[in-house]
Amino acid sequence: MKHRCSRRLVLALASGALFPLARADVTLPAIFSDHLVLQRDVPVPVWGWADAGETVTVSVAGQTQTATTGADGKWRVTLTKLASGEPGTLVVKGKNTITINDVLIGEVWLGSGQSNMAMTVLRSNDAEREQAAANFPRIRMFKEESPAANTAQYVGKGQWHVCSPTTVGAYSAALYFFGREVHQTLGVPVGLINSSVGGTPIESWIAPEAQRASAELTPAFTAAEKENAEIASAAAMKKYESDLAAWEAAQKKTRTPKQKAAKRPQNPAEVQARKGNVGGLFNGKISPLIPYAIRGALWYQGEANSMPAKAPFYEAQLRLLVTDWRARWGYEFPFAWAQLPNFGGPGRDWPTVREAMLKTLALPQTGMGINIDIGDEKDIHPKNKQEVGRRLSLWALGTVYGQKVAATSGPLPAGHEVRGREIVLRFTHTNGGLAAKGGALQGFVVAGNDRQWKPAVARIDGERVVVSSPEVSAPVAARYAWENFPTCNLYNGAGLPATPFRTDTW
Repeated sequence: MKHRCSRRLVLALASGALFPLARADVTLPAIFSDHLVLQRDVPVPVWGWADAGETVTVSVAGQTQTATTGADGKWRVTLTKLASGEPGTLVVKGKNTITINDVLIGEVWLGSGQSNMAMTVLRSNDAEREQAAANFPRIRMFKEESPAANTAQYVGKGQWHVCSPTTVGAYSAALYFFGREVHQTLGVPVGLINSSVGGTPIESWIAPEAQRASAELTPAFTAAEKENAEIASAAAMKKYESDLAAWEAAQKKTRTPKQKAAKRPQNPAEVQARKGNVGGLFNGKISPLIPYAIRGALWYQGEANSMPAKAPFYEAQLRLLVTDWRARWGYEFPFAWAQLPNFGGPGRDWPTVREAMLKTLALPQTGMGINIDIGDEKDIHPKNKQEVGRRLSLWALGTVYGQKVAATSGPLPAGHEVRGREIVLRFTHTNGGLAAKGGALQGFVVAGNDRQWKPAVARIDGERVVVSSPEVSAPVAARYAWENFPTCNLYNGAGLPATPFRTDTW
């Protein structure tokens, strides 16, 4: 494919402005490139830029649609009734012609978040074996490579890669293992869009104007803007230069074999550029993808918002991210997330972030992969991304695609009642019955009005769990797996773990 674009058009798009341009060739966003996958069975927008008033035709799979470029220099057509099929071409024609080759029609999913979504197959469990087995030419991945931006961008940067043993190592592992399950079960092409950046907070991924308009998030928005202003401040840069000088001096000293080299200090300006300001990653890495037709979205993030001062805002932030993305795409697409796994890092409030994810399931067409048993106490990047992807795929296959699966979720709390010295906890998604894996049921605590938590004795009673403690004569609340790295073992009959939860609001 050959893209030719005038310097004037590039400048206009980079600034976010779209206005009538003289003698501009027809151009497209980066995501419309060789090996792309179009979403089947839904309206599929194709859009781009050209001279005002120019007629543009788009042809694919025996269908042709025509549009006239507006005064803003933008055109858009909508393809309809695309059915899954073999490779073809997408031809866009105005004054010039663009031919996109090896186009498939199937299922398209967007994956976003921070490092655990960005983490590659090469870094996951059994990487060598997974690479050798990755002969799936009808799975493709587009990695959005554009940087953060202060204003909404429209072109983007990246290319589609056909899945093979030589390419899959760079794929997002969680997204790939999800897509592989969908591809093998449905037997249709799968397109995966990876737009993720390690170490980034959720506020970077939500449109800044949406956050600014939320009264609920005013304190979080104000704090985030202040934090961003301080990241690369003069004082921060001066400290970095001092730390760097000390680090460089230390490298010249002789170390014993057992002594590890100190980590090089991070340049605050580089950190800020990667994370962007509030909304910067939405502007740079999500905006260019809208309104590309997708079946749904997957989210794996939260670690950067697990600090005690940030965690209480996460429920409102995740809810806003889902609703705002859907509004901008123009339809209520399915949306699921990977709940944070067990991790032993100090100074974190992972239970509150996990609870925020649980509560956000109140939004329609949402799901959650529960990962409380597949984390790593000492590594914030657990390697078992195969199971992360599989659990998300069970939700998608069962709820989005109507396939028969063993379960679409692990047990979720469904209410409770106090019965004398006991608290009776009810659950949904028990699928084959509740079970304690590996011995007696663990992970529950109870408290009375004094709010002093005591270990509970727990037993399974059908689809309920009954908890009590000899130290609490009048219990009023219970919690399960309410620690960063809990010992817990409640599962359903399909082998999926129960989510951490609490009955109190303390």
